[in-house]
Amino acid sequence: MSIPWLTILWVAPAVGAALVLAIPAHRATAARWFALVVSVAVLVLSIGLAAGFDPGGERYQFVEDVSWIPALGTRYALGLDGIGLVLVLLTAALLPLLLVAGWRDAESAGSLDNSGGRAQKGPHIYLALFLATEAMVLMSFVALDVLLFYIFFEAMLIPMYFLIGGFGTGPNRSAAAVKFLLYNLFGGLLLLAAVIGLYVVTAQDGVGPDGGGTFALPDIAAAVASGQIDDSTGLAKLLFLGFLFAFAVKAPLWPLHSWLPDAAVAATPASAVLMMAVIDKVGTFAMLRFCMQLFPDASQYFAPFVCALAVVSIVYGAVLAIGQTDVMRLIAYTSISHFGFIILGIFAMTDQGQTGSTLYMVNHGISTAALFLIAGFLVSRRGSTLIADYGGVQKVAPVLAGTFLVAGLATLSLPGLAPFISEFLVLIGTFSRYPVAAVIACSALVLSAIYILWTYQRMMGGPTKPARDRSSSMRDLAGRELVVVAPLLALLIALGVYPKPMIDLIDPAVQATLTTVGVEAPEPAVAESDLEGN
Repeated sequence: MSIPWLTILWVAPAVGAALVLAIPAHRATAARWFALVVSVAVLVLSIGLAAGFDPGGERYQFVEDVSWIPALGTRYALGLDGIGLVLVLLTAALLPLLLVAGWRDAESAGSLDNSGGRAQKGPHIYLALFLATEAMVLMSFVALDVLLFYIFFEAMLIPMYFLIGGFGTGPNRSAAAVKFLLYNLFGGLLLLAAVIGLYVVTAQDGVGPDGGGTFALPDIAAAVASGQIDDSTGLAKLLFLGFLFAFAVKAPLWPLHSWLPDAAVAATPASAVLMMAVIDKVGTFAMLRFCMQLFPDASQYFAPFVCALAVVSIVYGAVLAIGQTDVMRLIAYTSISHFGFIILGIFAMTDQGQTGSTLYMVNHGISTAALFLIAGFLVSRRGSTLIADYGGVQKVAPVLAGTFLVAGLATLSLPGLAPFISEFLVLIGTFSRYPVAAVIACSALVLSAIYILWTYQRMMGGPTKPARDRSSSMRDLAGRELVVVAPLLALLIALGVYPKPMIDLIDPAVQATLTTVGVEAPEPAVAESDLEGN
């Protein structure tokens, strides 16, 4: 009997979350160390899965498939392809760093209630919510049953809601948490309707083990590819829009983005990174796995429209980032711009575009984690998120300022750092099919240089600005903080110089997706015969 590695992958943090809550309330340090050990074990298992994954083998590997609810034709089906694998690695790599970065966040979160009961139990709940979120995200990346995916796609909202509203900072954290929940629940409601509609279609067309309907992604995709299910109908397009809307809210895509800046500012830095670098990737991942494979004709039909929204997101997010006075809100708007690039590459429907988009998901997760956490360390010293309250940091905390600069340069896609090659691939892939969209998207390169370098100049350069509170001091990064920042910067440099291992994992899955959709690479604008004649 084969070992169910994918089940172990997501069950381990789920069980870890329950065990953290079982640790005595006065053993907060033990709970923190236990949660960290669990997250490291998940990372080790993820690396083992990557080592055993064959990029040239079957598309879905480590497959587990058992009957779950036979009456509905739904199964407990898990499988890992190259796209899912790199996102599993990203999630598993970030969680230990976020737990270390939020080491003191958990302690302070526990003291939010003056009644005394939560003061001891708060850190346990905080850590359990992190591990529960990790479990649900990992399940989303490996689920091969549409209904199974939907359940965890929605369930991950619950721990994130409490991380924002219960353990966030500032007076608006409750409102931000409610806004986050309402936006995503509304998207999930439309997704549920689309999932039910898809099941009805499969039942009408005799898809499934007994012809009575199914939620199995491979079976539905095969039926669409063979023509058993006609995905060119108006109903199929409506179902596609239901899926796309929910994923666009999660991503987030303009104009469904407005929950993100509020939630990012209200959450602790570690929770904000968990949301922007990990949870939001489920939306863009699902566009590749579900929208493309279940509705290939509708994906092509709506591709120009989605690409137009993506370009708006790119420019809109970058322009609004320039005008921000709050450093955390600024970084949140940069993420809206970056998600625009990711979605643009997906719906350009070229191998360079989709490979670049998948790599962009990984690189954005690393660069955003680095920039947001370093900004969080900076804010913890001064007690303010306002850019105007800082100045001359590089004189008194050169390591902090230097790491902020490297993370900022990665965010603007400086050559030699990881996001550059992914953004370059997206632009090349988009230009071959939608040249106008690619040209407009290139404007973000200039805009990103403005908001990053101007922010660095105002916060890190110039004369040293004294703190309003004399008790706050601008000290340099300490040991625990360096443990968090150093691996992130190392990954930015390593993947910027040598991205080939990641691309080798991603590309076969992208090629399989494009084959399923039935699109071919655009013809070159200049024919080879013309070149030979010249």
